[in-house]
Amino acid sequence: MANNYFKFKQFTIIQNKAAMKVGTDGVLLGAWASCSEAKLALDIGCGTGLIALMLAQRSNANIDAIDIEEKATVEARINAEASIWTNRVNVIQTSIQDFSIKSNKKYDLIVSNPPFFENSLKAESSERSTARHTDTLATSDLFLAAKKLLAAHGKFSVIIPVDNLEPYLEISNSYGFFCKRMLWVKPTPTKLAKRVLIEFSFDKHELREDVLVLEKYGRHKYSEEYIELTKEFYLNF
Repeated sequence: MANNYFKFKQFTIIQNKAAMKVGTDGVLLGAWASCSEAKLALDIGCGTGLIALMLAQRSNANIDAIDIEEKATVEARINAEASIWTNRVNVIQTSIQDFSIKSNKKYDLIVSNPPFFENSLKAESSERSTARHTDTLATSDLFLAAKKLLAAHGKFSVIIPVDNLEPYLEISNSYGFFCKRMLWVKPTPTKLAKRVLIEFSFDKHELREDVLVLEKYGRHKYSEEYIELTKEFYLNF
């Protein structure tokens, strides 16, 4: 999604030219998560605040955004303070393991774009490595925290690689979660889905599954469905 202008209601940023890092996974989760009725939301592993600010634009929720990395939380605070939602986005440097032990809050919505690489080469920078690898956030820890922090009626939404789906579903079931919605994300119409967005809840529902194609008509020529989902955030849509 290079060279796209990304917008919020009060400020505009350009990918790779400001503190805000705009990745397709984060954009998808921030635009797709059900937040309209949420009063209190939590973004686990907030990075520089992209998803938290997208949720703030789409709802009236108060949002706690946490990350274990100091650099990320510093940038997230800068981005939050540059927005009109600075009084609704609370950035905290902490691990989700510590946060879940200390917090007594119950969230209507929890979102996470979690680390997903296991037993693979680490990235060169420690920040990028932490963001991409499960060493500091095992999937079981993520669901354990979500189980403690999610309200009875709440929703827990993630975006993960399709290759990780089976173990995710096994672990989610062991912690009492059920899949409510799934969105399979295909790079092009002829390629298999590489990512899947999942909405979990404590209540068992009939699963709703949809498919989203990113680039339908060629390189950087996006599908109508992707444009509709994200048009409130990209200036060139």
